[in-house]
Amino acid sequence: MSQLSGHDASFLYADTARANANVSLLHIYDQSTVAGGKLRFKTLLAHIESRLDRSPVFRRRLQRVPLELDYPYWVEDENFDLEYHVRHIALPKPGDWRQFCIQVSRIHARPLDLDRPLWEIYVIEGLDSFLDLPAGSFALLTKTHHAAVDPAFGNELTALLHDTSATPPAPAPPAPWFAARAPGAAAMLWRGVFSTLASPIRLARPVARAMARLAPGAFSLAADGGRTAAEVPLTRFNSVVSAHRVFETRRFQLADFKLIRTLAPGATVNDAVLAVCGGALRRYLDAEAELPDASLSALAPFLVRDGKPPARRRRAKAHEEDDRPAMSWLQVQLGTHIADPTERLAFIRAQTGASDTVARAVAVRELADIEAHIPAATLALTSKMLGLAALGTGRRRALANCSITNVPGPATPLYLCGARMTYFSAIMPITDGMGLAFAVTSYDGQLVISPTSCRELVPDPEVFAQCLRESFQDALARAMPAKLSRPPRRASASKAAAAKAPRTRKSAASRVGGDGGVGTVGAAGVVGARAPRTVKSAAPRASSSDRRRPKSLRA
Repeated sequence: MSQLSGHDASFLYADTARANANVSLLHIYDQSTVAGGKLRFKTLLAHIESRLDRSPVFRRRLQRVPLELDYPYWVEDENFDLEYHVRHIALPKPGDWRQFCIQVSRIHARPLDLDRPLWEIYVIEGLDSFLDLPAGSFALLTKTHHAAVDPAFGNELTALLHDTSATPPAPAPPAPWFAARAPGAAAMLWRGVFSTLASPIRLARPVARAMARLAPGAFSLAADGGRTAAEVPLTRFNSVVSAHRVFETRRFQLADFKLIRTLAPGATVNDAVLAVCGGALRRYLDAEAELPDASLSALAPFLVRDGKPPARRRRAKAHEEDDRPAMSWLQVQLGTHIADPTERLAFIRAQTGASDTVARAVAVRELADIEAHIPAATLALTSKMLGLAALGTGRRRALANCSITNVPGPATPLYLCGARMTYFSAIMPITDGMGLAFAVTSYDGQLVISPTSCRELVPDPEVFAQCLRESFQDALARAMPAKLSRPPRRASASKAAAAKAPRTRKSAASRVGGDGGVGTVGAAGVVGARAPRTVKSAAPRASSSDRRRPKSLRA
């Protein structure tokens, strides 16, 4: 039995009928890589059961202290039922992308049962009308409450279920498990009384550790606190949210964002993502005649080092001290008052380049290698930080107009029972005053941007996603001529002949179909390049009626 920290308990107490602290991770799989070409639901259920012993998250539930004298405790669920937590559903016909987004938004918005372990997994099939997905694809949505996630140690569900090979070893028989008996009400009441009396003594050491961990974020927030409320213009996203959620996504090639970043010297992929999101906000609000004259701002979280020299960090690790990166955030103006994508990117780079937070940010390669900060766990930690910000400063004044979280993921494919994962994204929590959140995930050469909001603030999420794609196309069209106009590198004498006939490399965004689903983007005004044309939806698209029907997950 272990007790929740005050940090985690605050999310339980902050849950309302309109906003809860759920974070949902969304995955889509190609089951053609499974032996035999199909994956049965019973096989998946047995796979999950074989890994229940890998984390206490699966089988523990909350035990509250009578009269709320102390924070709740985690106890083992004596009535744990795996089939309650793992559910099998299918989309109604025709099973298109719009229906999929509506379904996962509804699942995400529903609160979890606080009397059971705080997680659910939904296996979703019936993706019959997705052109950009292989036949027989299915989705997996994992929903977890913030209080049940421990990002510092990577105890999150999806990381425990995946393998790096399509042929993982046969699952071991489930380990025997017997739930420890939970203490009764009298015992919990005594614990609460004792904890209340001893709280001043117990508080000293945790407060010292917390101050050390949260110092980067505190200084960053203090720096932003000097900004006046007038510098953060109020928009529809700073309103009260409803209980209904909307979710959309657009999928791109990571190589294209690496190309976009070349528009501004020193810019990073993170900067390019911020610029594209800023362009989408500009287009959407301008179409609604709601675009402010001042630039909109976003909270952009970063994992940062504490500034210790490498030798000191090695000594801390040797003495088993806490040397994990801390979470901090930066308030970035998105340049929504700038129409030109090149100027907008340079405007954003001028802010991030001068930030000490960004200077100490963990490198992309290092972040992808830190097991304790796998993408899903980092997203959860980020949303925790943003939730605290919204509960505090954000309710007194507009801290920002939205949040944008960019988390690099694994560069190699992951597999679930042999089924290859082709898509990974997240549905982020929102709250009053912060009604728009972008989850930016990268996986296996792809970069996915997924906005989450509520139905009243964004009644047309597909239009918002269209603005996101158009902003990306505009920036990429500017970057391609810039790349083609660069002088070639000096070639050796043996390569001189080849250099006389240079070839124009086709951008990853010009490949239609497949997992990218980005469509064709040309370079306007470039000799020998195609002119840009309208691109079809970057989300999986509706297919023709004569397409072969995919195989389902049979029970």
